Amino acid sequence: MSPRKKIVSKFGGTSIGDAQCMLRSAELCRKQNSCLIVVSATSGSTNLLLELGQKSEKGSWDQAETLLTQLREKHFKIAEELKVSSLTLQKLQMLLDDAKSLSQGIFLLRDFSPKASDALLSLGERLSSVLFLEAMKQISVEAKERIIWIDAREFLKTDEQFGKARPQIALTAEKCHQGLSFVRGETYVTQGFIGSSSEGATTTLGRGGSDYSAALFAEAIDADVLEIWTDVAGIASTDPRLEPSAFALKEISFQEASELATFGAKILHPATVAPAMRKNIPVFVGSSFESELGGTWIRKEVSTSPLVRALALRKKQVLVTLSTPDMLHAHGFLFQIFKVFNDHKVSIDAITTSEISVALTLDDSALLDKTLISELSHFAEVQVEEGLSLISLIGNGINHTPGLAQKIFTVIPEINVRMICLGASKHNFCFLVAEEKGPEAIQRLHRVFMNSEL
Repeated sequence: MSPRKKIVSKFGGTSIGDAQCMLRSAELCRKQNSCLIVVSATSGSTNLLLELGQKSEKGSWDQAETLLTQLREKHFKIAEELKVSSLTLQKLQMLLDDAKSLSQGIFLLRDFSPKASDALLSLGERLSSVLFLEAMKQISVEAKERIIWIDAREFLKTDEQFGKARPQIALTAEKCHQGLSFVRGETYVTQGFIGSSSEGATTTLGRGGSDYSAALFAEAIDADVLEIWTDVAGIASTDPRLEPSAFALKEISFQEASELATFGAKILHPATVAPAMRKNIPVFVGSSFESELGGTWIRKEVSTSPLVRALALRKKQVLVTLSTPDMLHAHGFLFQIFKVFNDHKVSIDAITTSEISVALTLDDSALLDKTLISELSHFAEVQVEEGLSLISLIGNGINHTPGLAQKIFTVIPEINVRMICLGASKHNFCFLVAEEKGPEAIQRLHRVFMNSEL
């Protein structure tokens, strides 16, 4: 008998949004013979918890109590439909009591700190995982004694950067090797998105971090496959809401997937691919609602390498241009600029330079940090343009293909392009346009470059 494959399966919020969804996903786990299952909060719960913290901080306790009631009703409805045990009901109530205690503390202190936010938001996954354990035991009755709930915080260790903690990869692997065993057919159910610091404080990996959690667990246990189950059948050639002719990709390379996630594809968290790449773990993305449709495989080696595999649109971008004659024939200028962004923990998406200026793109949320532009102004004259979108063509050999830029801009001749970024990656050609022109650009380019599956 061949050894059991180590399959890590992650389910998003819509895949476990109600009792029926949980049972469907649990059946999929049984069919796939998953050994470690990572779940998100039920759909809408993280936003509800975030609003709970915000209302509590503002002193709106009546509204906070209403949100607490919604949270309770949402999860107890699923519990009732699953006909869970009294012990599970007690666990749910304890977690809901924690939500109330935390929100009361935020209300009294009028302080919704990143540390408090992580503690409160973690309850979404902790609640859903308790319920999903019950769904798994109902579907796999014969193996229910080997289905085990674990607290992700005991295994996924991070630093103390609350709100967007960085994982301690070696320590996480050590914890998993010490605490998890699969020799008797054990199946573990745990939470995405959350971890803990060396001091034991609850941390989160940032919004959408459940995919990343699953990839980190897969890396830590040397998994054979990582499955990402969502509500769409794989990664599309572009956002189907923008272009109806978009189609699901059968395969995509690690490098292409990484670029696609970073530059706008919502189906995959940008950090997910890195742990899988480090251990060369194939990743499958599919729909828990229509698993029979198949999905997209992300691998190191793929059978085709088209010039353009997919297109992505990243909205809400700003273009920051820094100009100064001091750049001319000077060294250290870029170091000073990047140090400011590093100090403010702001990520740059695309960048281009001339003799006396640097232009770079950021998410518009970076402008919430009022001191960022002020500090950059110490080094150069700063101009900020808002209301832009970043268009990306993701594929292969892009920086070595003559005539590609000409073909791209022939397709969109009357759409003004504010910045072009080409050459840094053979997998990506990106450029900025006005936000209202983004969908039109994607539609036109998709019809020219993706009119047949490449």
